[in-house]
Amino acid sequence: MNATNQRTQIVLAAIEKNPEMDLEELMAKISPKKKLLKEKLLTKLLWGGIIAFVGFSIFASNLWLDYLGGADPEMLFLLYAIGGILFGIGLAFIINYYVGKRLLAKEMEAEQAKLLEQA
Repeated sequence: MNATNQRTQIVLAAIEKNPEMDLEELMAKISPKKKLLKEKLLTKLLWGGIIAFVGFSIFASNLWLDYLGGADPEMLFLLYAIGGILFGIGLAFIINYYVGKRLLAKEMEAEQAKLLEQA
């Protein structure tokens, strides 16, 4: 909200100083950069890997605790559930990455071509 207010103030000041200014060009310059599809997909892969690793680690350490014995069964069940849920969420992000990569291949190529044209 603060960033939007600052951009609004910049545009108003620019209009006051030069009313004939091209506002579309100014807005394009001060607007935040949009992430490319490839960047968005890679972010999903990164978070999927992190979350899946944490879930797997919790699950594996819980298996070790269960093997050693002496742990509270309710705590073990809760940790199994948390580890399994986190691992599942991580896998969902990873699957989303691969499905998105396959479905958006043409759009990513077009985006890359557009960037090469602009450069």
